[in-house]
Amino acid sequence: MESLLRYLDWTSVGLALLGGLLCLVLLEIFRLNSSRSRNPPGPKPLPFVGNMPQMINDPKGLIRSMPKYGEISSVYLGRDIVLVLNNLPTIKEAFIQNGNVYAGRSSFAILEWVTNGYGILMAEYGNSWRQQRRFALHTLRNFGLGKKTLEERVAEEARFLIKELLKHEGKPFYPIHPIMNAVSNIICSIVFGDRYEYDDKRFAQLLKLINENIQLAGSTVGRIFNMVPFIKHFPGPHQKVWQNANSLKNFIHEAVEEHRKTLDPNNLRDFIDAYIVEMSKQQSNEDSTFHEDNMIMSTSDLFLAGTDTTAATLRWGLIYMMDHPDVQERCHKEIVQVLGFDRSPSMEDRAKLPYTHATIHEIQRCADLVPVVMHQTTQATQLRGYHLPKGTKVMPNITAILADKNHWKHPDTFNPENFLDEKGQLSKSDHFLPFSLEYKAGSSYYVLNLLQNGVCTEMSGLDVCGLGPAWWSALSASAGDLQVELHHKPQPSWTQTTAFLGEPATDYERSGWLCQIDAKLW
Repeated sequence: MESLLRYLDWTSVGLALLGGLLCLVLLEIFRLNSSRSRNPPGPKPLPFVGNMPQMINDPKGLIRSMPKYGEISSVYLGRDIVLVLNNLPTIKEAFIQNGNVYAGRSSFAILEWVTNGYGILMAEYGNSWRQQRRFALHTLRNFGLGKKTLEERVAEEARFLIKELLKHEGKPFYPIHPIMNAVSNIICSIVFGDRYEYDDKRFAQLLKLINENIQLAGSTVGRIFNMVPFIKHFPGPHQKVWQNANSLKNFIHEAVEEHRKTLDPNNLRDFIDAYIVEMSKQQSNEDSTFHEDNMIMSTSDLFLAGTDTTAATLRWGLIYMMDHPDVQERCHKEIVQVLGFDRSPSMEDRAKLPYTHATIHEIQRCADLVPVVMHQTTQATQLRGYHLPKGTKVMPNITAILADKNHWKHPDTFNPENFLDEKGQLSKSDHFLPFSLEYKAGSSYYVLNLLQNGVCTEMSGLDVCGLGPAWWSALSASAGDLQVELHHKPQPSWTQTTAFLGEPATDYERSGWLCQIDAKLW
């Protein structure tokens, strides 16, 4: 070895390394060209990093530009290709007509790190996912999901929320905690069998950590982790995600231990009770996936899924009502005309409140809270003439559907008329996919109660990304620094709200999407 080094100089070593690097680049370019020739068209990727620079610098611009490449387009995240479905017929063909084929979940390293593949949301499509999902749906229905009892719980919690907001009369406050607390109390009553008071400091801290993790997982920190997951072995801001996730797991573990002490198998109180009993029943079953780790993560999944999107919808509702006081006033008048000031709304009232429900639909359309849900194929398949091998990543372009100029009357502006027919009645639309092929009605109760009680808003100088359509899930974090000040008006049960964002030109990141909030509300 030493004799070999005598004949080499640094120039030769440098040239060899440069030649090797050039070969790697040429091979990567050849691989990219070969891949692009076999797959749908899309923006031109760079070697090794693909379209990641565009995704980081202008994610909304990249996703909104995809329909110009056709009904199916391609985007490269690093060296991985993702097929983007840009119109409703193609999305339905994939995810509804052939749902099992596209039921696989694409992996996210930072989420796999904290879940270890347990639970429901990040579990691989297979026996464990099927068992956990089936049990969760069955148990949630038994404890009121989709029934009148759950509607009553939401109505009661909405009254608690109004009462809590009115405590701050005359003083600015951040609404993010009471809103998250109110929304999470609904799923808590099903999962933990109890609700948490708004002044519960430990629960407030837990909600703060959850909100922090959502932002970190979608920030630059999360994106870098997903590309080079081995950094989990080194210190850095990503370790905060691990710590926060463990805090939630410990909270759930303590709740499980308390349930075990007071468990009555003949009188199940909630999801945790039902899971403990199911674990006992499945002990002799070798194929069972019911164990402690899955219980903790399934409970965590339900808790997160039952909190985040609805709370984000309410925060966005405040922003849109501030920017459109005329819409707010019309909703209030319609609600008071039908319900008065005292009776709580119910599902039966929906047909009598077409404009109000059109407004709630429009809030969800413009907020576009879940613009990206990555799936992957569970087997080889064909889609619109393209061959998709097993494991192909596929993404429905929800943003394009919610801003389709060929379908919506006012695709680029906030206008409840998008959901009203010629007679002024609520018009359902197949293009309304605010939560990726599902609709959540829970936020309707809270918005109705806020508007009924006159919790309205006035503002000046607001420019939240132009408040156009599809403002990315990251943007729900924008309401996190929303301060609210309440004042009474002379009308009965009417309250005026003045809200403002604490700092102008602040970046808010969540779920990998970025928005510039360049506004101050006074």
